[in-house]
Parts: sequence; structure tokens; C-alpha cells
Amino acid sequence: MPVGRQIALIGMVAGGIVAAAAILVWALKPTYAPLFGQVDEAEAAEIMQALTQMGVPYKVDNLSGRIEIPKQRIAETRLLLAGQGLPKTADIGFELLQEDSGFGTSRLIEGARYQRALEGELGRSVAALEPVESARVHIAQAERSVFVRERTPPSASVVVRLKGNRSLTDAQVAAIVHLVSSSVPELLPERVTVVDQTGRLMTTKDDDQGNKLTLDNLDYTRRVETGFVERVQSLLTPIVGRDRVRVQVAADVDFSRVERTQESYDPDRTAIRSEQTSEEERIGADPAIGGIPGALTNQPPQGGVAGGQAAAEAAATVPSSRSQQATRNYEVDRTIAHVQETPGGLRRMSTAVVIDYQDQVNDQGEPVRVPRSEDEMDKIRALVREAVGFNEARGDSLNVSSVSFVPDTLDDEIVQFWTQPWFLELVKIVGGFLTALLVLLMVVKPALSQLAPRPEPESQEALEGGGIGDGTRALTDESGGGEEGEEGEEGEEQLALTQGTSSVAALLGPKGHDQQQLDLDAVRQMIKDDPKLVVQVIKTWLNEDGN
Repeated sequence: MPVGRQIALIGMVAGGIVAAAAILVWALKPTYAPLFGQVDEAEAAEIMQALTQMGVPYKVDNLSGRIEIPKQRIAETRLLLAGQGLPKTADIGFELLQEDSGFGTSRLIEGARYQRALEGELGRSVAALEPVESARVHIAQAERSVFVRERTPPSASVVVRLKGNRSLTDAQVAAIVHLVSSSVPELLPERVTVVDQTGRLMTTKDDDQGNKLTLDNLDYTRRVETGFVERVQSLLTPIVGRDRVRVQVAADVDFSRVERTQESYDPDRTAIRSEQTSEEERIGADPAIGGIPGALTNQPPQGGVAGGQAAAEAAATVPSSRSQQATRNYEVDRTIAHVQETPGGLRRMSTAVVIDYQDQVNDQGEPVRVPRSEDEMDKIRALVREAVGFNEARGDSLNVSSVSFVPDTLDDEIVQFWTQPWFLELVKIVGGFLTALLVLLMVVKPALSQLAPRPEPESQEALEGGGIGDGTRALTDESGGGEEGEEGEEGEEQLALTQGTSSVAALLGPKGHDQQQLDLDAVRQMIKDDPKLVVQVIKTWLNEDGN
């Protein structure tokens, strides 16, 4: 084989082995994932040093600068680094006050350290919420002044980083606002601002109450409708089966605020409020008695009249008068009512319920789907009416129908199976092994077979066993046998011809380049020594080919 071809085959073998080894190393190499999201460069150096001491392999992303380690060791490594106080970018709380402040620290520095510790503690508290990944709190507290007019109330701002696509509800934002305002003296909730990592303002001002009210109305309407839907589904699921009923509710909610004062009177119902009664009786005297009081007016009775009779006659003739007066005040029944209606009342509600067909078996034993009977539908309508509080006077509507559902061919379990991380890792390993095996079978093995020495043919073994000298000796014996006698000449000639044929065939068989050259020289010598025998051998070959 030429030297160039041998070098090429050796290169193919070496390249195939290297490629197979590289593929196996790639397949068995663990998958790397970021250890932390964002870390400062100075702190990243400390983390890398700690990973080296723990013997954890890592690599640094050239684009983002993040530190990545094997995915299966992330949780363990984070716990070990947390035990060493890494990363240090987390909020620092009141443990900052435990550090030695040194000699001669001013009051300003002590106040700044306390404020930083308070901000760190508030950041930890806000980050305890489930949707929040991390939080930072900034408190702006003005200097106190002895003048009341020059006092500035404190304010605070909160920056939250949310997890993935999570979001904060209005209740959670209000909770963060009140948490911060309650932790700082004289801090009002109106002076707390909450912003997410995208710069979106999550707290609203007084001017935005109209828009906030609209969003609250939509959320309240959605919750009311969801509540009715859950009622109906929980009631019908045990009857018709799971995933065989669909419910939708549309609620018309009244969000108008109404305040009214009513004053009403009932004339049929009266009551005595006050009553005043006065009586007067007057007994009149002698009409003669009168005038100007004096000595002449008060005269004794005339003489000659008996006292008793005179008194009786005088009493009979004296006039008398009596008067009675009553004043009664009546109060008419009056009712005063001040009514303030809370928004959120239902004006009208529409309910739609769809129920799947029933699965039955026909006379031939085949499964069929049939609609539900009218009696069963009437019972279901009655149950739904009671569940949603159907009010015909309010204008509510209800529609319950039975239709055949289209089967869903999407298998969630299969979709989740393909997206599992362990499956992707298994595909990577199996694909690497198969690729390495193909490289070994298609590149390395053919090259090795070309480089391996070929086995010698049987003619060469016969030649080695007999040797060139034996063939030559046979030819010489055969040529010298003609002088001894004519008896047995033909048999000896045939034997010599057979031996000569085998010797020539052995010399001309497939051999190496150097061996072929030696064989050709031996054939030439045979032709010179005994040309008749060579002619007979060639004739024998021609006769065999002709036959």
C-alpha cells in the first residue's frame, strides 16, 4: 500500500476515535444552569473562590457574565453558599447595627445606619410575599424643625422584582403600602409609592380613583360570575359527570351610589301631643254693691229683717257663672329616613348551561350517544334556578341545553412527557452514544480493516511447503528421466507436467511486490532451463480454458 494512503487511513482512524470520544464527552457532560440571577462582579469573584474550595465545577457565561454550575447541584450549592453569607447583595437588616462602628462615629452616621437597617428589614418583609422575588425600600425622612409650618412629612418608595410572569393584586399592593407606612413614624399611606421592575406604577393617586374604580368594578363582576358558575358546576358534576357540563353566567351589576332622605306623614295615625284644661266658676254679689270703695259703700244690712230669712233670700237672689276651657295638641305620624345604597346590587343575570349527551348501548351492543330526556332536563333547570337565585321579576334569564361535546384529542400527559427535563437529558445521552457508534462503525472500522495485514492464499502455503527448489528439482528430474529409458516415459512425463503446472501457478499467484519480482525471475530461469516443459504447461492451460 502506498505511504500516502496509509497516512490517510491512520488519520481517519485517529479522527474517528477523537470524534467519538468528543461526542461521548458531550453526551455525558452535565447540563449547566445559572446559579444566581444577577451578582456584582466583586461578589462573583468571592462566589467563584468558594465554588473552587467546595469542588463544584462551574463556568462563566461570556455574554451575561453569569456563573453556571451543574443543574442537579444548584439547590445544594445555594444552601452551602448561604451558610457562608453569599451572596451579600441581599438586604441587610438590623444585624448592621451589631458591627463595630469605630471610635468617634457621629450621630449622622448612626442615623444613616439605622435607616439603612430599617430599609433592609422592610425589603425582607416585602420579599416574603409569594409573587415577589426581591424588594428594595427607600425612606426619605426630612429633618425635624421646631416650626410647625416647615415640617415635611416622610415618604417612601418600594421597588419590587416579581417572579416570572407573576403580578401583584390590588390587595397585595395595599398590603405593601400599609406595611411600610406602619413601620415608619408619621408616614402616611398616601406618601408610599410602589413600582415593579418594569417601571410600572402600582399605586394610584386621588386623581386616578375613577380608573381604579372601573377596574375594581370589573374584578367584582368577574368574582360574582365565578361564584355562580362554581355553584352550578359543583351541583351538577355529581349528576352528569366530570367535564360534562359547561356553565356561563353574565351578571349586570349596579355600581351607582345613591343617597336619599325620605319624610312621610300618615294622616290616619294621630297622637295627642299636649292637653291643657281650665275651669272657672263665679258667684256674683249685690248689684248695689259697687262703685268706689269707701265708708258709704260698705253699709250694714237694713234693719227689721230677720237674719236667717234675709240671708236665704239674699243667697237666692245672688247671680253665679261657670266657664270651662280645654286645649289639646295632636301630632300627625311622620317618618324620616336617610338611605345610602351600597353599589354592587344585581340588576339582571343571565345563565347558560350546556350538558353533554349520555353514553348508552343500542340493541346491537354498539356504544351510542343520545340526548338527555326532557324530564331530566326539567329537574336540572329547577336545580339551576335555585342555585343562582333566579328572579323572574328582576328580568333574569336561564337556558339549559343538552348537546354533544366534541372529544378533546389533546393528551396533556403526553405533552408534559415531551417537555420533561429528564427526557431531554436522556435523548441527549442516547443520541450521543448512537452518533459515536456510527462514527466507529462507518469510519474507524473500515480504516482499520484496510490497515490490517491480509491472510496469505493456499497456493502460497503450498509453495512455502514445497519450495521453489522442489519445483525446480521436479522439472530437472523430469528432464533427466528421458535418458534412462523409454519404459514409463509417458507416466513420468505426465507427473512432471503436473508438478510443473502447480509450480508455475504457485509462482504466478497473488503476492507482494517484492515477492512477485522474485517469482518472475524464477519463471524466467525455468524457461531457460527447460522450455519444453513450460510449453506443455501453457498448452495444458489453454486446453482447460477451451473446455
